[in-house]
Amino acid sequence: MWVDGVCIGGDSPIVVQSMTNTDTADVAATTAQVAELARAGSELVRITVNNESSARAVPAIHEALDRQGLDVPLIGDFHFNGHRLLMDYPDCAQALAKYRINPGNVGRGEKRDTRFAAMIETACRYERPVRIGVNWGSLDPELIARLMDENAGSADPGDADEVMREAMVLSALESAQRAEALGLGRDRILLSCKMSGVQDLIAVYRSLASRCDYGLHLGLTEAGMGSKGIVASTAALAVLLQEGIGDTIRISLTPEPGESRTQEVVVAQEILQTMGLRSFTPMVTACPGCGRTTSTYFQQLAKDIQDHLREQMPRWRDRYPGAASMQVAVMGCVVNGPGESKQANIGISLPGTGERPSAPVYVDGEKVATLKGDRIAEEFTRMVDDYVRTHYVSHTM
Repeated sequence: MWVDGVCIGGDSPIVVQSMTNTDTADVAATTAQVAELARAGSELVRITVNNESSARAVPAIHEALDRQGLDVPLIGDFHFNGHRLLMDYPDCAQALAKYRINPGNVGRGEKRDTRFAAMIETACRYERPVRIGVNWGSLDPELIARLMDENAGSADPGDADEVMREAMVLSALESAQRAEALGLGRDRILLSCKMSGVQDLIAVYRSLASRCDYGLHLGLTEAGMGSKGIVASTAALAVLLQEGIGDTIRISLTPEPGESRTQEVVVAQEILQTMGLRSFTPMVTACPGCGRTTSTYFQQLAKDIQDHLREQMPRWRDRYPGAASMQVAVMGCVVNGPGESKQANIGISLPGTGERPSAPVYVDGEKVATLKGDRIAEEFTRMVDDYVRTHYVSHTM
């Protein structure tokens, strides 16, 4: 599946997605946040399209991003009234690269059928892919009632959680089959079944993956804030990704007050990179510290180096292909410092408590220098930059 230049599914790399939390009708604010997310590495960005003012704003947002040279695909997130907005605002339908439809919020009975059909017909008209995104908090009550009745009459009834999980899967599959019957190709359909429980999510996606070959979007919905959201999302998605399930991912974090929305992008990238599935930016190996490292110098250096690498990566990505996979070590004492530094592309072993005030630097397993004095951080940063320039082919040479 191609989404405005981004390939999803098959042997393509797993795609990182995020979503804005601005009022889409505020063109300036939404454009700024989409740009921020895209520059952080979000390859798809979803925006809410919930009323006429937001639908009218979508083409302006698209044009504003074009002026900045950002071609990140925009996904329209529709609930309740998407059929009407897509029909009434064709410029919006055209500007969006993909539509997200929640079958539980399209309508009930005959209205559900006609509204769903209208959205799929619009997708066919503009040749747009569709994500059919089921959420456990907004499941079709008629489907749940039907499955509950069937379960109650079964000779071996399952528990309520099993019925809920089956309802999630059936909602996605039946909606996809309906979309195909309306003319939308299988290669334009992506499915998601988002739940907020880790074990529920794993069970649902295993079932979904075993019963279809549609592209799958992964995400733990309402993951939460801070470490809880990061840990829960990682626990769920890592299991599925390790089993080869998933084509796109989003980490649904609640931002801390005043914190950038881009954290969800960074977490998604780090999950994929630490699992060896993709490379986005050089990773820093650093020890946790112990009684041998009473100084916090190595901690600050590790943070500064990681920040520096992430800041430089947008410039390095095209100029120095392969730099994203570089491994850097910043270690705090002689116990594991030299060994870890030798394993990295470039590493430094700082002196621990009571050790000699010198810091050996290793490049590709060989000791190349010993840094001393007050400028260790500056000198090591320069050596990291030099490593990138000399070990990765520059397209500008």
